[in-house]
Amino acid sequence: MRLAPIPGLFGTNSSGKSSLLQFLLLLRQTADAADRTQVLHFGDERSPVELGTFPEVVFGHDTARSIEWQLEWQLPTPLRIADPAAEASTLFEGDSVRFSGSVGFRANGDEGTGRPYVQRLAYGFLGHEFAMEPSGMDAAHYALQHLGAGFEFTRSRGRLWPLPHPAKCYGFPDQVRAYYQNASFLSDLELSFESAMAGLYYLGPLRDHPKRQYSWAGDRPRDMGRRGEKVVDALLAAEESGERISRGRGKKGLTLQQRVAQWLLQLDLIESFAVRRVAKGSKLFQVLVRRDKRSPEVLLTDVGFGVSQILPVITLCYYAPEGSTLLLEQPEIHLHPNVQMGMADVFVDAVKTRKVQIVVESHSEHLLRRLQRRVADRELPLEQASLLFCRKEAGMSRLEPLQMNLFGTIDNWPENFFGDECGEIAETSKAALRHRREG
Repeated sequence: MRLAPIPGLFGTNSSGKSSLLQFLLLLRQTADAADRTQVLHFGDERSPVELGTFPEVVFGHDTARSIEWQLEWQLPTPLRIADPAAEASTLFEGDSVRFSGSVGFRANGDEGTGRPYVQRLAYGFLGHEFAMEPSGMDAAHYALQHLGAGFEFTRSRGRLWPLPHPAKCYGFPDQVRAYYQNASFLSDLELSFESAMAGLYYLGPLRDHPKRQYSWAGDRPRDMGRRGEKVVDALLAAEESGERISRGRGKKGLTLQQRVAQWLLQLDLIESFAVRRVAKGSKLFQVLVRRDKRSPEVLLTDVGFGVSQILPVITLCYYAPEGSTLLLEQPEIHLHPNVQMGMADVFVDAVKTRKVQIVVESHSEHLLRRLQRRVADRELPLEQASLLFCRKEAGMSRLEPLQMNLFGTIDNWPENFFGDECGEIAETSKAALRHRREG
């Protein structure tokens, strides 16, 4: 599955779209977890996702199966690994890393109880593969492997102690660096994986209702929270730091509040937007908006619900660090069709000016249509959008890439993609084109 700067996941309910986002979040919260012995952190009430247990997550709830995956990502800067034998020389240097993992389940004998374990982990880098897998049947001891030409691990002198279990599902145990003279660079590959996971930012489909007042103690949140509950904290933290949002070459930078207000105006939602302190020295703040030039300034709670729902979406696009990957689940909920289309323009601008990647799971035909239009009018290069359709067949989820051309037309439009109405529009367009050709 190719994740372009703007990948769009579409499909019917329960077709598997959310599972793709949830799996990435599963890896992120595993990387964030303090417990290095926890193979996969399936989550709790404080996690981005709470998925249960391995038997509940694995396909068909069949614990004889494993959970397997492979990811490949581009590095923001090339990774250079020095030769331990000669620090001045380079052992490896590249800008792409691949990671593959396989996690199984070892039952304790009682039904439903047991623990996950790493069946295999492997990093691919410049044609080399550095891997670990169990050396015996009990998965208590592991072996280090290398596949590729021109490199061999050199064992340190001393007794050949076996290697213990990997750290989490992606990390080589500390003993690897102690047992092998030239294995220290494996930490760079692990760090690359952790950095990729740290760059994931998530916003869920159900966002908080607006409040009449917000309390802020001066902290800087990592993101908006999964329900967008930290959006005001983020706006205030960015304002206090004096950060400026780039709008492209030759354009004056704006504060985060100004950029958000500009988009809300452009989307014809409100005329003005500001976050203000209730009283001098107070930790309480209010979000004040003006619907149009003639309207009085009112609280966010006193205008349409849609403003509070799109506010975290726009803010996250410009608050997350440049180069981040944003995972947005149904960002169009409670939004007018015109605003859904405009939201696609927010994504295109954020990708252009901030080099973020925005993975959108959506049911919005209007958002898709605007992305198609932006490809057609050359505002969005074709290669920067990858559209994917999820369908359920015989109890399994299938992923079908949608083939969009330079004119923004989808050549393999799925049957009943957005229901009969959209199908009728597509068939009408085809018939009109056919008549023009015949004429």
